Amino acid sequence: SEYSSETPELPLAQQVAARIRDMIIQDQLVPGEWIREQAIADKLSVSRTPLREALKMLELEGLIQLLPNRGAVVTELTVEEVKEKLEVLAVLESLAGKLACQKATDLELAEIRALHYEMLACFSRENRLEYFKLNQRIHFAIVAASGNKTLIETHARINAQLYRVRFQSNLQNKLWGTAVEEHEEMLSALEERNSEALGVCLLNHLGQTFFKFSKNLEVMEKSR
Repeated sequence: SEYSSETPELPLAQQVAARIRDMIIQDQLVPGEWIREQAIADKLSVSRTPLREALKMLELEGLIQLLPNRGAVVTELTVEEVKEKLEVLAVLESLAGKLACQKATDLELAEIRALHYEMLACFSRENRLEYFKLNQRIHFAIVAASGNKTLIETHARINAQLYRVRFQSNLQNKLWGTAVEEHEEMLSALEERNSEALGVCLLNHLGQTFFKFSKNLEVMEKSR
């Protein structure tokens, strides 16, 4: 199997879900597109059983919709829905940042710092997909350091629905660097345990995500 060397610790269905998730965020499967099960199964060299398990996982995340007797379709969010979800996510991450400044252990701070440097290496290599995944791990690590289970669960649910949007927001070359600068500020505020500064950084960071998403939409509209 093509998966065994990559992520041997994950069950096959989770590996398939991860691959389809990557296809969605990179627009290899676009919003509103029907998922042709046999074609995807052939592409990923798996049977329909783990594929269907994977689709159920992605439906729980909000990335696809399973319609009775019709199959699976990639979820299509309106611009207003994206804006609303990002507004809520920004408040959640801002609160998480403030709590993380109070509660994060030195070990958690060291892990976030290490992820940050890995992310910078991917930025230097212009590896957008790996950069994005490390970026997400940093955000999740800050949220996890808040120690608030309700916040962690709510954030995970909403963030999953915006997974594609957050990836697409980095596709503007001239704006990609701003995200890196914002992460530098976030790391400094966290290490200084400056809760107010980190809270503001995270609010602004998610605001920039919507701005970049909107810009990306404009570029796509002009190219049609």
